[in-house]
Amino acid sequence: MFLKTLSLVNYKNLDSSSFDFDSKINCFVGRNGVGKTNVLDSIYHLSFGKSYFNPITSQNINHDADFFVIEGSLDKNEREEHILVSAKRGQKKVIKRNNKPYEKFSEHIGFIPAVMISPGDRDLIIEGSDTRRKFMDGVISQSDQLYLNSLISYGKVLAQRNALLKYFAANTKFDRDTLEIYNAQLSEFGNIIFEKRKDFLNEFIPIFNERYSEIANNQEEVRLEYKSKLFEKSISTLLEENLQKDMVLQYTSVGLHKDDLSFEIDGHPIKKFGSQGQQKSFLIALKLAQFDFIKRVSKVNPILLLDDIFDKLDEQRVAHIIALVATDELGQIFISDTHEDRTEKVMKESKQTFKIFKL
Repeated sequence: MFLKTLSLVNYKNLDSSSFDFDSKINCFVGRNGVGKTNVLDSIYHLSFGKSYFNPITSQNINHDADFFVIEGSLDKNEREEHILVSAKRGQKKVIKRNNKPYEKFSEHIGFIPAVMISPGDRDLIIEGSDTRRKFMDGVISQSDQLYLNSLISYGKVLAQRNALLKYFAANTKFDRDTLEIYNAQLSEFGNIIFEKRKDFLNEFIPIFNERYSEIANNQEEVRLEYKSKLFEKSISTLLEENLQKDMVLQYTSVGLHKDDLSFEIDGHPIKKFGSQGQQKSFLIALKLAQFDFIKRVSKVNPILLLDDIFDKLDEQRVAHIIALVATDELGQIFISDTHEDRTEKVMKESKQTFKIFKL
């Protein structure tokens, strides 16, 4: 699978742009602020139906325009596919495949598997559990429709239960029957999510460990661990035990939406004890493991998007990363950089075909 062409109208700071891509490596070079990252983000948008950096649709429309359009043609399974994502201010976003609109955006997830590596990924280490859950959910959802649907359903029921808890507090009422319905639904969807997260991490963690070892040359030991209270008690038990607390807080304080991933290096939290270089290596290993996992389960090479990677890592490490994926089984890679000479040098050493686009 590879993206053949891309056309953008009014996407962020890009008024009108069109590209014909190489099937291997494509580089966008230019000074900061010209829109290199926005091109990569538009490809991600084409894949996921939303921006990697700003999920609020209206904020991805050029300030001077009322709409944006992203169009891409790709070669997949020896067929040409056409994807269009468009949005108009005040209206619902539209995603079409071969001119046919999707009824549910979730049906599109996984059709164009993609992995983004960006300087903003450091949030996975420094921010709260929500960021790490989104990473885990994003990887699994690209190849598991049941997981994605269960996640969406769980979120809807959770919102309903939280609204009911607020209603109880505002009206000094308590409706056990309705609460039990929501508890049962959270248990049903939550159990599916929990089992699939466990299965995913059993497969993902060894891949991650191998990638980190390659990048860091076995210099330290890292640990990735799934944290969930469901290892100790069922969702129904947790909900019942925390009911009084939830009624005071007016939201659901326990469940799958509180799970986390623990990142450690040499037995200590990498957030506090990992050097900047170690944190970068950890994140890149995490993303390359994501690439490997999606490729393994989908049988398709994901598109790899490397945003501003040269400014965050030395040339040798970037060359090593490209060498890791630039094999005969290479998927398509998109790279942004501020220095054309540096980019061209590394690309020539990769011994792969490439195109450089000056923005």
